[in-house]
Amino acid sequence: MIKTAEFVSPKHPDKTCDYIADTILDAFLKKDRQSRVAVEVMGGHGLITVNGEVTSRARFKLEPIVKKIVGAKYRVIVRLAHQSPEIAKGVDTGGAGDQGIMEGYATSESANFMPLEYNLARYICQRIFKKHPHDGKVQVTIEGNPPAGRTGRVLTVVASFQSTKTPELLKLVKSIIKADEYLINPAGEWHMGGFDADSGLSGRKLVVDNYGPEISIGGGSFSGKDYTKVDRSGAYMARKIAVDYLRKFRAKEVKIKLAYAIGKKDPVMAEAVIDGRRMPVEGYDLSPTGIRELLKLDKAQFVKTSQWGHFGNDFLWDK
Repeated sequence: MIKTAEFVSPKHPDKTCDYIADTILDAFLKKDRQSRVAVEVMGGHGLITVNGEVTSRARFKLEPIVKKIVGAKYRVIVRLAHQSPEIAKGVDTGGAGDQGIMEGYATSESANFMPLEYNLARYICQRIFKKHPHDGKVQVTIEGNPPAGRTGRVLTVVASFQSTKTPELLKLVKSIIKADEYLINPAGEWHMGGFDADSGLSGRKLVVDNYGPEISIGGGSFSGKDYTKVDRSGAYMARKIAVDYLRKFRAKEVKIKLAYAIGKKDPVMAEAVIDGRRMPVEGYDLSPTGIRELLKLDKAQFVKTSQWGHFGNDFLWDK
């Protein structure tokens, strides 16, 4: 079996937009834990736009928050409206803020219950970013299905990082991991990155935010959304259940699928697949309110999730 996963640095344009979106969410939650926030961020080439819906008792200007992240030279356009009263009607009674499907996953092949290829890509990216805090990407291809705690055979490592010398980056990557092949800055060294080279959009690195391309995802984005948006809270809860069931059944692999209807508090589907065996999810309060209370999702904490993935980082839903 050959598996590949990638990871991108926090300075990648898409992840910078995620960071801005979750910084805004946290700012509202710090002042009002009942804030309802659904913001999208787009950035690039001197312009940042923040668009979406916010209903909150908190009042402050967003432009200084955004400029603190990207710099004073950027023009910032903010267009926020209150949450639609028709959506609010369903959320006010404890219902989900949208319909959708959320998937959770846990595997025994690693200590943090994440896929090995994903862990490796993230770890290498983190190590490079610590020395070179710039825009960049890492991709890892592995072969085999090794026992827990082992990496298997690493076939190829791809690393492209802004403002790095290729021989120096190659030396660094080789010191981190042994592979059959290294493709370092394969298109050549590059010095223009981030919003100077490309535009970004929040919610566009969904596979990186989840478990890598080998594991299916529901499709909804996370950053910039409060817990009433089950795209986020449902996915976190699905991960929590997957970890719980992995331990409870001493399983090798657990997949959880939840599905919601807008305005309804209980999911229309809650199913577990444990080592290929299907069973219903039972014993959890899967309403948005129940998820909020269990995982403390009305606290300002989300900016941390926007940088290095939403799972496998010792968050409450990983335990």
